[in-house]
Amino acid sequence: MPSKKTDAPKESQAAGTQTPDKANTNAKLQRLEAVRSDATGQALRTNQGVRIADNQNTLKAGDRGPSLLEDFIMREKITHFDHERIPERIVHARGTGAHGYFQSYGNHAALTKAGFLQDPEKITPVFVRFSTVQGPRGSGDTVRDVRGFAVKFYTDEGNFDLVGNNMPVFFIQDAIKFPDFVHAVKPEPHNEMPTGGSAHDTFWDFVSLVPESAHMVMWAMSDRAIPRSLRMMEGFGIHTFRLINAEGVASFVKFHWKPRQGVHSVLWDEAQKLAGKDTDFHRRDLSEAIEMGDYPEWELGVQIVPEADEHKFEFDLLDPTKIIPEELVPVTPLGKMVLNRNPDNFFAEVEQVAFCPGHIVPGIDFSNDPLLQGRLFSYTDTQLSRLGGPNFHEIPINRPVAPNHNNQRDALHRQTIHKGRASYEPNSIDGGWPKETPAAAQDGGFESYQERIDAVKIRQRSESFGDHFSQARLFFQSMSPNEQQHIIKAYSFELGKVEREHIRVREVNEILANIDLKLAAAVAANLGLPAPKAGTVQVKGSKLAKSPALSQMNHPGDVGIKGRKIAVLVADGVDGASVDQQVKALEAHSARIMVLGPTSAPVKTAQGKPLPVDASMEGMPSIMFDGIVVPAGKASLDALGASGLAKHFLLEGYKHLKAIALAKEGKALLDSLGLKEDKGLLLGDDQKTVDAFVKAVEGHRVWEREAAAEAVPA
Repeated sequence: MPSKKTDAPKESQAAGTQTPDKANTNAKLQRLEAVRSDATGQALRTNQGVRIADNQNTLKAGDRGPSLLEDFIMREKITHFDHERIPERIVHARGTGAHGYFQSYGNHAALTKAGFLQDPEKITPVFVRFSTVQGPRGSGDTVRDVRGFAVKFYTDEGNFDLVGNNMPVFFIQDAIKFPDFVHAVKPEPHNEMPTGGSAHDTFWDFVSLVPESAHMVMWAMSDRAIPRSLRMMEGFGIHTFRLINAEGVASFVKFHWKPRQGVHSVLWDEAQKLAGKDTDFHRRDLSEAIEMGDYPEWELGVQIVPEADEHKFEFDLLDPTKIIPEELVPVTPLGKMVLNRNPDNFFAEVEQVAFCPGHIVPGIDFSNDPLLQGRLFSYTDTQLSRLGGPNFHEIPINRPVAPNHNNQRDALHRQTIHKGRASYEPNSIDGGWPKETPAAAQDGGFESYQERIDAVKIRQRSESFGDHFSQARLFFQSMSPNEQQHIIKAYSFELGKVEREHIRVREVNEILANIDLKLAAAVAANLGLPAPKAGTVQVKGSKLAKSPALSQMNHPGDVGIKGRKIAVLVADGVDGASVDQQVKALEAHSARIMVLGPTSAPVKTAQGKPLPVDASMEGMPSIMFDGIVVPAGKASLDALGASGLAKHFLLEGYKHLKAIALAKEGKALLDSLGLKEDKGLLLGDDQKTVDAFVKAVEGHRVWEREAAAEAVPA
């Protein structure tokens, strides 16, 4: 019998566990170079490589005669055009993406034998796709919706897809209900409305009849559903997975992505305005940040639960509508992810990338979460129709950096040209290659975790899945007062769009009343309904009254105002020295500065010099910025005070709780707006004012202002 080493595939023997050298690392990060096309300096050719002399005119019988069918150039071009579109994703159709890398903080071999988590010198390429769930490809970026957060790790041992969302739970517990949920949240079938939103009857009819959705709906009605930026979202693997070390010891884990720029959202009024003024707000923000070198960064961490502790919680680890509060099990950091390159071709990369929760590597395995088990089938099944067959793994964006030798052949769009006579295993014709790799060998083959199962086949939910309200209550009660008010307003807005009163009544009395009676009463009042006096079920008690980790207020980030967008408003007569001073002070904090004028034309400074502007205040409204600065210059300040556009810009920024700093001589402008100084509305030109402004921008919003801001028209 051959030895285990002989039986192992050649690439495993050669690779070992050595740290890749710099050349190999760079080659992996540039893994798409071989298929990237640059037409600079190249002749125009057909798909068959024939040079084209005339790409302006179809071949005709005479200059006014009929076109000829023999024109193979025109036929090829039109045929390709007619078939350019592929079916969009049923959910997560609206998305964008970026390339980057993952690097482990250390050797986590005690936790998992996954190679990319064992060497801090190893650079693992990644591709990330962010998306909304409900709307089609043409819908807006800032709609109230769940955001997909899917990461493809191109590891030395194969591709690992961590396919999650920016919320840690889901609407349903069992995959058999997924078609029902998606049909309910999608536009209504009789009129294909609304686009990109859940504020309609079929969604609320479903969730009010399915109490297990209550926790996820609470997240969806929170500010988490309207993120400020894709760079400022947490990501979650949702399900409980297993990590397994080389000794076969398994731990249950929940995956977390923590953004270094903090977790921040837009206000609902901003979200609606952005949907009209810049449908591409999120994808533009991500692309521009990467282009300018403000590379987004996340920390990957896990909550670790030893197998012996599986049943020690008040909830079931297999229930995808439940979280493990971080106060019970802290998140252990494993490594960092940096996104540093935009796609070269949106279709070839963002549209054709294919994720599947079933793409795992040795050291990672599944749990019996019934929603996860269904996803393991559904994602691959979807790619077959979207991408034309089982060879979607050969599309460049989906190709692993690890070799993928096997005996799967043929089918649509096959790109690999196989050598050898045998297309089966075992064989002797080709020396038995490719061969299995024993799990016990160095760089061993994948082996599923040997979980003992002794059960009868049954269609039934575990009683441990029966608590639907305690974590929804924990979420609401963990929010700051501002966040709670936003949730109340979100429920009120969405249910206010529901035409059937019995659905509104059922959601308030049978769902919200079981979560929090004050929440139910506030929403009921806004809908003109009587407030419920009690819930309809006995809600399970919890050891935790609050979980501070759930509030965005407690996730400010650790990079200051790096990458935040600041508008500098100028007009003729602005003090050029003041502009320079403000811009340099903020650029020292790595903020992104845009100078805005009344129009896109340069303004003239008080010193008589032209000052170019980046855009007009109309073209780049306040909703696109994180803070506003108004430099000195009396003539400029007077002009801004006389401009309805500039006054609207400032009032809207104030209403949306943005930090605003005006030069000391801007007091008259401030008075004309009817505004008073506060923690984030500052007058001054000194360093103290700059420091206070930076601190206010770091806080994302001047939350103390919210009550006063509601009275301001904008």
